[in-house]
Amino acid sequence: MVTITNYKELQKENGTSFYLLQVQGGIEMIRSKQTGDFYATAKKAYVPSTFDEITCKNLIGSQMSGEVVKKNCEPFEYTVKETGEVVTLSHRWVYVTQEDMENKNMINRNEGVASKNNAFQVAYA
Repeated sequence: MVTITNYKELQKENGTSFYLLQVQGGIEMIRSKQTGDFYATAKKAYVPSTFDEITCKNLIGSQMSGEVVKKNCEPFEYTVKETGEVVTLSHRWVYVTQEDMENKNMINRNEGVASKNNAFQVAYA
């Protein structure tokens, strides 16, 4: 399950605007590579919508089936807001429906891939 946690307005090249919904997966505990301590985090992604701003506001807090998963992409630079550090990433986080996850798992089970996240990455590589 994912929860709609926010929205963002963007401008198209022709000057019209549209809204992205921010979706967030469940809490995950990750071990820090530097300290070895655990911290809580959640994966987030943006999904384009056809909704107006009022609808987007009203959708905050709504839940829907699906997950936020890692998808490989062309490398790009990203600036960490908190530190100003510029890093190069070769993945992004995307929303996929539960049905898509199940279909990717079925495809990749036949290829011998057991992990749900790996299944999605292999299917979209």
